[in-house]
Amino acid sequence: MADLLDEAVDVMRERQTRLAGAVRVHTPTEADPLVVVVIDEMAALTAYLQDVDLRKRIASSLGLLLSQGAGVGVLVVAALQDPRKEVLPFRDLFPTRIALGLTEAAQVDLVLGDGARNRGALADQMPRWAKGVGYVILDGTPEPARVRFSYISDEHIRELAAEYPAPSDAADILAQVGRETADEPARPPLPRQRRGPLLPDSLLNFLDRDADGGEPR
Repeated sequence: MADLLDEAVDVMRERQTRLAGAVRVHTPTEADPLVVVVIDEMAALTAYLQDVDLRKRIASSLGLLLSQGAGVGVLVVAALQDPRKEVLPFRDLFPTRIALGLTEAAQVDLVLGDGARNRGALADQMPRWAKGVGYVILDGTPEPARVRFSYISDEHIRELAAEYPAPSDAADILAQVGRETADEPARPPLPRQRRGPLLPDSLLNFLDRDADGGEPR
């Protein structure tokens, strides 16, 4: 995942160099398409990842993409369940925000921005039957808009994938700049820490008797 984000940063840098002084905003074409990085459960990359160095590397790439990528057609779409600031420190870099059903009133302002709940975004009062109903804050528009998303079934998704398959060269987003990523390196298994028995010695001795009821071994 960190490699993919680094690749997206490379694409962004290449486009910045190529388009500098030529155009203000990137226009997607078949040869130079829009790149969208979709992250499901953002907290797995920004908070729950145990490797500190890897987490910092991911945060650096995400910060660059969110602050500079939109103008050159490299976007990030992320979803998460825990909107606390320690989970998503760079929330202010997302210009468009969507809040579905939330559990606390304070979470509304965390997701949509300060004062959003007072302006009508009552996402914490969403009834259980209101599936797909949420509030949206668009960049430059402080007033929240109540929306309802269409229901997409698994069958619809399969039909969409069959009718509009991904091109064969879309597996590597660096293909558009004439480079390929290296194969995933083999990772040796992590050593397992030796632990003592979970049972007391007296019980272990009892269980370790000979089948004929002899003395403990």
